[in-house]
Amino acid sequence: MSLIALAGACATAVTPAGGEMPRGETTPDAMKDSITQESIVFLGNSLTYGGKWNELFGITNAVNRGIVGNTAADIDARLAEVTAGKPHKIFLMCGVNDVSHDLTADSVARAVIGLVDRIRRETPDTELFLQSLLPINNSFGRYKRVVGKEQTIRDINALLEPMARERGVEWIMLYPYFCDENQNLRADITTDGLHLTAPGYEIWREHLEPYVKR
Repeated sequence: MSLIALAGACATAVTPAGGEMPRGETTPDAMKDSITQESIVFLGNSLTYGGKWNELFGITNAVNRGIVGNTAADIDARLAEVTAGKPHKIFLMCGVNDVSHDLTADSVARAVIGLVDRIRRETPDTELFLQSLLPINNSFGRYKRVVGKEQTIRDINALLEPMARERGVEWIMLYPYFCDENQNLRADITTDGLHLTAPGYEIWREHLEPYVKR
């Protein structure tokens, strides 16, 4: 997914014309930092890409592997580069781009959990954290492909949590902390109903920090 200009803890990219979801663009610095056994990898799509993780957590070993427009299949196609480094930790979030392709909640959850299973096979000593999908807010009218998909996102989260726990993978439920009273993404932490501004990344930091720092 492309990004609106994000202040402070966020990156900058271009929003696609016509209200469509971005498709498979590669962010310029996605492969900048090599992955080692000391790395903490943030793996996902443009939501992950927008986070300045080293700055947010006051660390130097965070590696951002968020790529604009990525689906679970896209992440699977580049996963070997991540797992080959045998990183210390991986924080995985993906699924909203899959939702924009009109996939069912079950098929998206299975694709995401397939990444979990592969990561655990290829780098079993890596601490793996699976993060929930975040809410969306269609009142902005920006992304036509996710209109009416609010319940699908909730259903994916409901499916992923027991799948993660069955595998002994830590599940981090972020969704409620980004919601307004109607279970939409809070309008004060987004400019397009999908991506986060700096205050949104501060919420994310607050809820990831215990896992990053332990």
